Amino acid sequence: MKKILLSFVILSAPIASQAAGFALIEQSASGMGNAFAGGGAIAEDASTIFFNPAGMTYIEGTQLVGAIHLIKPSAEFNNNGAGAGAGAGPFPSRPLGGSGGDAGDLSVVPNFYYKMDLTDTVKLGLGVNAPFGLKTEYDKDWIGRFQAIKSELKTVNINPAIAFKLNDQLSIGAGVSAMWAQAELTSAVNLVTSERTSKVKGDDWGFGFNLGAIYQATQDTRLSIAYRSKVEEHLDGDVQFSISNVQTPNGDVTANITLPESLSVSAFSRLNDKWDLMGDLTWTRWSQFQELAVIRSNGTTLGIPTTENWDNTLRYSIGANYHYSDTIKLRAGLAYDQEAVNDQYRTARIPGNDRKWLSLGAGWQVTPSSKLDVGYAHLFINDASISDKQNTPALGRKGDLIGSYDGSVDILSFQYTYNF
Repeated sequence: MKKILLSFVILSAPIASQAAGFALIEQSASGMGNAFAGGGAIAEDASTIFFNPAGMTYIEGTQLVGAIHLIKPSAEFNNNGAGAGAGAGPFPSRPLGGSGGDAGDLSVVPNFYYKMDLTDTVKLGLGVNAPFGLKTEYDKDWIGRFQAIKSELKTVNINPAIAFKLNDQLSIGAGVSAMWAQAELTSAVNLVTSERTSKVKGDDWGFGFNLGAIYQATQDTRLSIAYRSKVEEHLDGDVQFSISNVQTPNGDVTANITLPESLSVSAFSRLNDKWDLMGDLTWTRWSQFQELAVIRSNGTTLGIPTTENWDNTLRYSIGANYHYSDTIKLRAGLAYDQEAVNDQYRTARIPGNDRKWLSLGAGWQVTPSSKLDVGYAHLFINDASISDKQNTPALGRKGDLIGSYDGSVDILSFQYTYNF
C-alpha cells in the first residue's frame, strides 16, 4: 500500500481542477469518452467502484483496471485596471508587475481499480484515485503576487468497497474512503519598504464513505443513485517566509478544509444492437466552503482570512455509444458543469468558471480478457471576471486585482482493463 500511495504522490501532479471548485471527475478513460454521462449506471468496468460500487455486481470474475489522464489546463489573466500594492508615508507603491503568464500546466493523474467475486452475489473491490486536486501558479513578480503565486491541493483516496446483488433487479454497494490531502499556498508579502514571500504547507488524513444502488428497470435499462460523503481535513503544517523575523516569523499552522459530499442520479439504456444512451445529474455541496483561514499555533490568524462563499453546483451530462463491431465501441458525450465560485468572490487562487465538455472516445476488446480504452475531452470555460480589491492597510496592501481570465482544458485518457 505504501508503494501505491507513493506512486500517486509522484504521478498526481496537482492541476487546475476539471470539475467545479477543486473536484476531479477524471476517474476512468472509459467514462471520459462519454463526458462521464451515466457513470453510476453503466457499470462497464471496475472504475464503477468510484461512481457507484453497486455496479460491481454487473462485472464477472476478477478484474484489474489502470488509467492515466494527461490534463492540460490554461488560465491567463487579462489586466483591466489592476492597482499595485500600496505604499505608506514616503514609500511608493510596489512595482505593478506583469500579467502572470499561463497559470496552468500539463499534469498526469492515475487511477487504479481491482474487483473480485466473493460469491455469485457478493463482490469486493478496491479503488485508488484522486477525487480532488488543484494547481494554479503565476510568475513570481506578477500583478497579483500579494494575493497568490502558487496554490495547490493533492489528494489520494483509498476506497475499499463491497456490493450485493439482492435480486435480478436491485443491487446495492458501499465503500469507505481514507483520503490523504496536502495543500500548499504561496504569495508575496507587502512590507511597504520591501517584499517577502510566504509558503504555507500542511497535510492530513480524513475519512468518509460512498453508497450506491442500481435498479434494473427493464432488460436494457438501468437506473442509478450514488452518494459520496464529505471528508473533513484538518491540515497541520507550517508557514515559512523568505526572511523570518519579528515581522514575519516562521511557525506551525493549521487549516480546515471540508471536501464536499455529492449525490448523483444516472441512467443507461441499450437502445438496440448498435446504440447505447446514457445521462447523469450530479449535485455537489460546495456551500460548506465559506472561508479559508490559516491559524498559528498561538491561536492568531495568519494574514486575513479569504472569504469564499461558494455555491452548490449541478453537473449535467449526456452520452452515447456506437457498437461499431463486436470488439470496437465508439463513444461521445456532452456536459455542462457549473462553477462553485461566483463573480463577486472569485480569487486568483481558483479563478474558474462554468465549463462545457465535448468528449470522444473508443474501446477496443483486444482479447477476450483484455481491453484498451482511450478518451479525449475539450473543456470550454466561460470568461471569468475578477475584482479582488485589497489595497488598504487593513487588508495587507495587496493591491487591486481587476480584470478577467481566459481558460480552457484539454484531457487525453488511456486505460487498460484485464480480466483474470
